[in-house]
Amino acid sequence: MRMFSLIILFVVLVGVTPPTAMFAQDSKEQLDDLFSQLQTADDSNWEALEDEIWELWSRSGSDAMDLLLQRGQNALEKGDLERAIAHLSALTDHAPSFAEGWNARATAFYMSGELGLSLNDIAQTLSLEPRHFGALTGLGLILEELGNETRALEAYRHALAIHPHSDDIKGAVARLEQKRVKDI
Repeated sequence: MRMFSLIILFVVLVGVTPPTAMFAQDSKEQLDDLFSQLQTADDSNWEALEDEIWELWSRSGSDAMDLLLQRGQNALEKGDLERAIAHLSALTDHAPSFAEGWNARATAFYMSGELGLSLNDIAQTLSLEPRHFGALTGLGLILEELGNETRALEAYRHALAIHPHSDDIKGAVARLEQKRVKDI
């Protein structure tokens, strides 16, 4: 017990940050830099920046949690939605502050036709990572399917403000804006 107390005292006095906290801070700084670059990127490098963002989002700081994410994503790719949801639910249970776990499970729920559950996980994703353009795009897609095109357009526009180069997001905004003009 005395040794544990000495270690805690050392950590407090020296200011040592636990590895997961250091990982989270480092990831946040890297993401801040990548999002800044994405705003001013040109046609030659925005896809590489997007890939780097997705790569950082996919790292939890724990090999075990990263493995659960990978298993869930593999099950999704194979169309095994039940297994994907099981892996991703374990992930969100054990790593509730890992935004990509929620986002991946939102995708699995969406593919299963569970739009309400998907919306809940999208909300959790965005509370943890408000710049998650993938979750915002998913939100827009679901709102559009539910017939709420005004709010879908808001979600897509928000995603486009974060990621101004995505052809998918630009296409969704253009499609809904054009539809809006026709409805007037």
